[in-house]
Amino acid sequence: MKLVLIGARGAGKTTVGRLLAERLGLPFLDTDALVEAAAGRPVPVLFAEEGEAGFRRREREVCASLAGAAGVIATGGGVVLDPANVAALRRGARVVWLAAPPEELAARCAGSDRPPLTGLGALDEARTVLTAREPLYRAAADHCAWTGCRDPGVVVAGILAWLGDRPSPALRAELATANPDPDEAAAVDRALQDGRLLCAVVGHPVAHSRSPAVFSRLIGRYGLPYAYTRIDAPSADAAVSLVRRLALRGLSVTIPFKEGMLRHCDTLSPEARAIGAVNTVVQCGSRLHGMNTDWVGVRAPLAHLGGQRLRAVVLGAGGAAAAAVYALVDLGMEVTVLARDPRRAAALAARFGAASGALGEFDPARTDVVVHATPVGMAPDTGSLLGPSDLRPGMTVFDLVYTPQMTPLLRLARAAGAVTIPGTALFAHQAAAQCRAFFGLDVPAAEVEEALR
Repeated sequence: MKLVLIGARGAGKTTVGRLLAERLGLPFLDTDALVEAAAGRPVPVLFAEEGEAGFRRREREVCASLAGAAGVIATGGGVVLDPANVAALRRGARVVWLAAPPEELAARCAGSDRPPLTGLGALDEARTVLTAREPLYRAAADHCAWTGCRDPGVVVAGILAWLGDRPSPALRAELATANPDPDEAAAVDRALQDGRLLCAVVGHPVAHSRSPAVFSRLIGRYGLPYAYTRIDAPSADAAVSLVRRLALRGLSVTIPFKEGMLRHCDTLSPEARAIGAVNTVVQCGSRLHGMNTDWVGVRAPLAHLGGQRLRAVVLGAGGAAAAAVYALVDLGMEVTVLARDPRRAAALAARFGAASGALGEFDPARTDVVVHATPVGMAPDTGSLLGPSDLRPGMTVFDLVYTPQMTPLLRLARAAGAVTIPGTALFAHQAAAQCRAFFGLDVPAAEVEEALR
């Protein structure tokens, strides 16, 4: 067994780690101690002689050597800064984030010989470092344990209970019923009985989603203790109820719940708040953190067009459309939102200082970039909001629908000589961002695209 403890300096990783190792009958390993042993010098001396860059290089070498290790591993506070460390430590492991308030972290570190990380006072440094690293700890952890003002024995008992926890037969049956693929549901049920953790895609419908196949391949490739399923829920409320009761780790949110999921999240990323839609949820310490990675999936394939003041049209006014507008505005484009309901288009456009109108107002002569952000054209639908006369050479057409890859709109656009971008590009970039959110892994979008094939 491999159990990794992460968290800020002073979170109690060494104390809790030694107790856990004793209770589990496993060796205790400390990455800082291993760095010191390899270098033949204490960490403060290493920092003085080689700087933080030298220390991080040695830390990376130690983490790489622990990829196949067994034991309880306590890590340095900055180990999560390097995705290579996270990938090595995560392989075959359960990862626990030990969290505590900055006031307690600063008090515990008083008198330490470890070098300061900033030029600030102890408390301000603890606050600053924790603010910067908290998203990285959340992403790299499978479980969050609060150590603030708690006896280490209580913390250890909570972690041991989590390690032995399994969903009840009734809860597993409820989960299986929510999956429209019986074979996949049965495989996930076996994985849960074997002690695996869980991520899922939630929506209505979800039978078309490629997320389970893609994430399952990535989970196997990176040696993660997870299964990935799909949840077809009647409402966002029902989905979140199941997510909380299952202590489900990561959630990919698809239509029609992206906007409704906002109110169920305990915290939101700035992007999700601005866009007004959530497509990614991470549960840590019984709290749901909502994010939006769709905008990353829209922006990345169009990044080469940024800064040219191009005229872009977004078709649709839902959560995906909001992410598209956010991305296009970020690229410096002049954006117009067109939708069947002009009032919804106007409401979305007003939030970002964009123009708006009805679908019938589409003008190809005044459009350089089209982003289609509705379900039209998603299999088995064969429709397209634009016709041949709406498309022209030199125009870039990005259809966010990815099933099928060559949608009716993209087929028309290609015939007209336009540059086409399939929805798989969105999927790959947003899923890579979800891998960072769910697991702390830096998975290239090209690797996700490969898993899509």
